[in-house]
Amino acid sequence: MIDQAASLREMMLNNSLPQLNEENLVQTKKRNQARLIAISSGKGGVGKSNFTLNLALKLHAAGKKVLVFDADLGMANIDVLMGVSSRFSLYHVLKGEKRIQDIIQFGPHGLPYVAGGSGLIELLSLTEEDIHGFTSDLEHLSGEFDYILFDTGAGLSLENRRFIAAADECIVVTTPEPTSITDAYALIKVMHRHLSDPVAFSIVVNRAENRREAEQVSAKIGLVAKRFLNATIPLLGYVSDDQHVMRAVKKQTPFTVMYPQCTASRDMERIASGYMDLALPLTQNTQGFKGFMNKWLKKTI
Repeated sequence: MIDQAASLREMMLNNSLPQLNEENLVQTKKRNQARLIAISSGKGGVGKSNFTLNLALKLHAAGKKVLVFDADLGMANIDVLMGVSSRFSLYHVLKGEKRIQDIIQFGPHGLPYVAGGSGLIELLSLTEEDIHGFTSDLEHLSGEFDYILFDTGAGLSLENRRFIAAADECIVVTTPEPTSITDAYALIKVMHRHLSDPVAFSIVVNRAENRREAEQVSAKIGLVAKRFLNATIPLLGYVSDDQHVMRAVKKQTPFTVMYPQCTASRDMERIASGYMDLALPLTQNTQGFKGFMNKWLKKTI
């Protein structure tokens, strides 16, 4: 994994990604197509960003090429959780100051990430020509990854709904607290009722006492989703209520890095392993960044 990260870093620093053109984009699609995953929550404070970061690190450690995209417009904090300072964000790309590969930075273990939500709202004012050039750049970049994880904001803002609608799937993070469960279901309900082709959802229960509690939370959401939405919402896994997580947050270090053998880290290992085993092949049901951006910019929700 160090070699992969170093190779990608060298390509970006040397601006040696192949020239973007139609032929190269077709070859990219044939070679690989990143799976675009929105990670969201019905309310804030449930550990969504921390989950996103540590899931990415576990997938990365398993040999997958992963990019974390901090898509929270209001409370972007992926870089804070890693204890790193980000010089550039999407804003610099939209202002024409940088190319997309120039703003990708690297966190623990060489994990690539795009910092902050700054600049995302400016996408709505881009011309069609600007959008085409920007998405072509992103489309080529997506060919370099297996998974792109979007850490969206919490709740039902228009921007969050657009990100979820545009992604290939959405992982909803909740806790056993009744308000968190209610808000998680509300998020799923709104998306299902407003989309003709609903996104595939799954649930992760954070700060669970044990598997039984996680399954009970999942069952509550699953039962109402099946009854009122005719939707099946599987439980992807759970992360134990582990004091090591908060200790790592205070140290601005991912808990899977700082405490790799703690209970929460082992839970993340199971979630990542289960996800890789159960996820659809990357060549199926993926739309690429062009499809993602077209949906994000144009879909009315």
